[in-house]
Amino acid sequence: MFFHKIISTFFGIGYIGKGAGTVAAAATCAIWWLLQTEYSNPYLWPFLSTILIVLMGIISGDVVESVWGKDHGRVVIDEVAGMGIALLLIPLKWQYYIIAFILFRFFDIVKPLYIRRLEALPGGWGVMADDVLAGIYGNLVLQSIVLLGLF
Repeated sequence: MFFHKIISTFFGIGYIGKGAGTVAAAATCAIWWLLQTEYSNPYLWPFLSTILIVLMGIISGDVVESVWGKDHGRVVIDEVAGMGIALLLIPLKWQYYIIAFILFRFFDIVKPLYIRRLEALPGGWGVMADDVLAGIYGNLVLQSIVLLGLF
């Protein structure tokens, strides 16, 4: 249980209380930025890491739901996964990271375009699916911004 609490709270960020999801998303941006080097594959490791985070979030979300209840505020691994998805295949420019953060948080908080419906899925799937879709929407909008050269 301890392992799942650590994972689901993203190493304790979820215990912050109000705003923990925003802090987790910002921490994800910082980690993604810092792990990019000239020697790392800018596409492979983020993709594999994001898949791993989503799978761990589904499993840990299932486990902690039995203790904390459905999609408890302490669970922020979903924000980490969604933010990671929003950053996939995005060039390493700080402006894009800020835009990705804003877009992901917008879609995650407002929950338009069927995002809210995904929360009804059972267990860890319901915890993760809405943030995964918010990350996909954020990524699609940002990819359009990049392609159009707006920043």
